[in-house]
Amino acid sequence: MALDVGDLRSFYAAPLGRVAQRYIGAIVRGRWGSVSGLSVLGIGYATPWLDPFRQTALRAIAFMPAEQGVVNWPVEGGISSTALVDTTMMPLPDSCMDRILVIHALEMCETPRDLLSEVWRILTPGGRMLLAAPNRRSVWARMDTTPFGQGQPYSRGQLRALLREAQFSPIHETEALYGPPFARPSFLSLASAFERVGARLGLPGAGVHIIEATKQVYRLVGARKVSRRALPQLEPALAPTPAGRMSARRLPSQGEIT
Repeated sequence: MALDVGDLRSFYAAPLGRVAQRYIGAIVRGRWGSVSGLSVLGIGYATPWLDPFRQTALRAIAFMPAEQGVVNWPVEGGISSTALVDTTMMPLPDSCMDRILVIHALEMCETPRDLLSEVWRILTPGGRMLLAAPNRRSVWARMDTTPFGQGQPYSRGQLRALLREAQFSPIHETEALYGPPFARPSFLSLASAFERVGARLGLPGAGVHIIEATKQVYRLVGARKVSRRALPQLEPALAPTPAGRMSARRLPSQGEIT
């Protein structure tokens, strides 16, 4: 069942969602820094993290899957920068986006390889993609009270394999949401401590994997061994005729053998 855009908006408006937005956003901003003069795209439900880049980027747009639904963004102003699309056939030319954030998209896509191949197509050479996906070992993936408990969670090894198949090279890997997905104020007050200790010690079980990758411009082609079967040595069996021409030697029949 696909995530509904209304449920996503409600989650990130609630206290637990704001905590998730804050810690994922810190990683996104830390990895991308300034995007002045760059084109930025969010795929899935990325608008909570695109706001800091909207004023400085050359352009910032958001694509939302057709099965999820779409909301207007930014809220202020009369022009929306969001669109409802098929994430495996996005209406953009090749090599046009410098930064792409994929969140709440891969785990819900029936063909994740096609999604990543499409991201590869529209990403510029030297551009960077940030991919966020639920961690299959986390409590967040086991509880359906948050968006990270929906769809297909992944291990880090599975994400690396998908990226390699789509011709991406990971350059940075990290995790976020080390605290439990409980909305009680007592747990939310400890969220910063969970995040600080978990990130420092590299503890397993964080709620979301975040991998930054660049696209491989040239496809890697493995060497192929070509086996050749040795041909037998052939010797001609020709004999001269009375006319002086060469003809094939006729083998004697059984009645001619003495």
